[in-house]
Amino acid sequence: MDRRKRGKDAEQHALVYLSKQKLRLIEQNFNCRFGEIDLIMQDGESIVFIEVRLRTHAEFGGAAASVTTTKQRKIIKTAQLYLSKRPRLQNKNCRFDVIAYEYDAAPTHPLWYKDAFRI
Repeated sequence: MDRRKRGKDAEQHALVYLSKQKLRLIEQNFNCRFGEIDLIMQDGESIVFIEVRLRTHAEFGGAAASVTTTKQRKIIKTAQLYLSKRPRLQNKNCRFDVIAYEYDAAPTHPLWYKDAFRI
């Protein structure tokens, strides 16, 4: 299975997992000039921007560690642009979560890092 397919499978698995945790999907794979946000979901009154990471090897740190400061800045800028185009969401609380899948051949056991980083 190629890397892109594994990544999409991990995103789909994360969506199912988070839906079971009562989060509601707003948008998937939002793209703009700054980057992409894998999942945008609502958790109660909060808007949650979610980065899904999958690592099949222990080299270079784990999946969560791969969300570097540079990647965080891109996600934050993308989220700010997303919110700027949706006035009804601008006054909502927001957070940035990471769903990490570590070293499995297939995504099975996510590690959910709520509020993984801040603006």
